[in-house]
Amino acid sequence: MGTATRNKIPLILLFGPTAVGKTDLVMELFRGRGEIINVDSVQVYRKLDIGSAKPSPEYLRNLPHHLINIRDYTEQFNTADFVRMADRAVRDIHSRGLIPVLAGGTAFYFKNFCQGFSGEAPGRDDTVRSALEGEADARGLDALWSELQEKDPLYAGKIHRHDRLRIIRALEVCRLTGRTLSSFEQGEEFREEYDYCLIGLERERDELYERIDRRVDIMFREGLADEVRSLIADGAREDDPGMHAIGYGEFFEMERIGCLTLGDTADRIKRNSRRYAKRQLTFFKSLPGVEWFHPGDKEKILKYIERFPFKEPLSLLT
Repeated sequence: MGTATRNKIPLILLFGPTAVGKTDLVMELFRGRGEIINVDSVQVYRKLDIGSAKPSPEYLRNLPHHLINIRDYTEQFNTADFVRMADRAVRDIHSRGLIPVLAGGTAFYFKNFCQGFSGEAPGRDDTVRSALEGEADARGLDALWSELQEKDPLYAGKIHRHDRLRIIRALEVCRLTGRTLSSFEQGEEFREEYDYCLIGLERERDELYERIDRRVDIMFREGLADEVRSLIADGAREDDPGMHAIGYGEFFEMERIGCLTLGDTADRIKRNSRRYAKRQLTFFKSLPGVEWFHPGDKEKILKYIERFPFKEPLSLLT
């Protein structure tokens, strides 16, 4: 953070709550000067396009992105996967004389990228894993969820109560080590190999909530319901990792409670998105060294970035 240090890779971290205006801004600022490392836990999944507000193919052609469309929605993608792959992408982008820009809204990805991990959690143990799978089938997933809330409430607060894979993994670590999975996750200091330019985007709450509601309406007009129907026809299930996301999980939830109207589903997505935006801001505000801007303050953002030793000053952008 602050002025750059020799031999460290300078990079930009640009984040903010859902619908704040990150996508438009990064195109204005970095087209032709940088490449984007996607920091969105849903956009990593193929076929989850409308509900994740994934950039269009044309947008991606004009501004290359890494870590987007890299997993099937049935596959797990965790924070450690993100940090490992983001490190590789940063080095690749920097080696070609471009600006590495981590942009998105998944707070835990940003935090763990900056602060690293406190040791390495143990790998899979087939005996313990099989026992937990059997307990989930016999006792029900809710019983394991309750156990996780007691043993590792910090980690339980990060995941969905129907996320079978993550619940079982967290309990597996508890039983193998006597430690919580969350205790392996977070370091205290920023990693030393980078110079961090941290930019937070924010809007007044009413303005942000109006943008969230409008974006959900646009998603439905663009065919979100049809996208979900296609996924279900493709075999998607509620416990698939990608289906836990806001914009997808609500369709399964509304079917479970016997309410199938699209209007009610849209309202549920809006409500959940507003709540998520509030949690995102709380998390991002806990990061040290962040400069906060309204997305419309392009010139102020450029001035802030100019102190970092990128090969070409961003003030040259038109």
